[in-house]
Amino acid sequence: MPSAQDSIQDPRAEGSKKRDLIARGDYTETPAGKATFFALRAIEPYLQYSILAHGLGTSLIHRIGLRTLPPGLPANTGIGLIDGLGLSPYRLVLFGMAVGAAVKQNVWVAALSGEPMPVSAAITVGAFNAVVNSVNTYAFLLTTTSASTESDFPQPALIIGSTLYAVGLATELISEVQRKRFKSDPKNKGKAYTGGLWQFARHINYGGYTLWRTGYAIAGGGYTLSAVVGAFFFWDFSQRAVPVLNEYCEKRYGSAWEKFKMDTPYNLIPYLY
Repeated sequence: MPSAQDSIQDPRAEGSKKRDLIARGDYTETPAGKATFFALRAIEPYLQYSILAHGLGTSLIHRIGLRTLPPGLPANTGIGLIDGLGLSPYRLVLFGMAVGAAVKQNVWVAALSGEPMPVSAAITVGAFNAVVNSVNTYAFLLTTTSASTESDFPQPALIIGSTLYAVGLATELISEVQRKRFKSDPKNKGKAYTGGLWQFARHINYGGYTLWRTGYAIAGGGYTLSAVVGAFFFWDFSQRAVPVLNEYCEKRYGSAWEKFKMDTPYNLIPYLY
C-alpha cells in the first residue's frame, strides 16, 4: 500500500478538489478514520436486521396511519445460523444485501484504498449508508411502497434487483482489486490502469456502485424507488465525481489518458454511458 512518501501534488484547481470526496494522490495514513469507517459499516447491518426482524421504528409509522407488512414465515434452509435469524426468505435476502455491501466496503477501506479517511468523513459516509439502506428497508416494509406485492417467492422485483445487485457489487469489487494489483507493482508507478474491467468503462467501479444501489432499491421499494436512487447516483457520478476525477487524470497522465478516453469512450456503464 502507498505511504505518505509516495504522495503527489494534486494538479487540479481548488474548486475541483473541494468537489471531490477523495484526496487524490494523498497517501497519508489515517488509522483512526479507517477504523471508524470499518466499525460503522460493520455494525450497520445490525440496524437493518433490527428493522426487518423486530420492526424498529415501525411504531412511529403506525402512528401516522401507515401500515407495514406482516413478518411472514421464517426461512427454513436447514442452516442453523441463517434460520436462527427468524427472517422470511425475502427479508433474508434484503439483510444479505446489507451485509454484502458492508463487507465489500470494509474490504475496500482495509485493503484497497490508500487515500486518507478522516474520522469526520468516516462518520459522514457511515451515516449516509445507514440512511440509504434504511430507506430501502422501510420502503419494503410499507404496504404502499413495498416491492413484495405478490405471494409467490421469489418475486420479479427481487429477482431483477438481486441480479443487478450481484453484478454491480462484483463489478465494483473486482475492478478495484484489479487496479490495486496494478498500482502495487513498482513498475507501474505513475501509470493509469486501463486493463481488466476498466477497458469497458473508464470509471467502471462507479458504474458498478450505481448498479448495485439500484438493484438494492428495486428489491426493497420496487421500481419507483429504484428509479429515484439510480437517477441520484447516476447524476452525482456523471455531474460531479467523473468530471473532477477526469480533470485529475488528464493533468496527471496526459497523453496516456487521452488515448484511454479514445479507446474507452464509456464513462460508467459499457455501451450505455
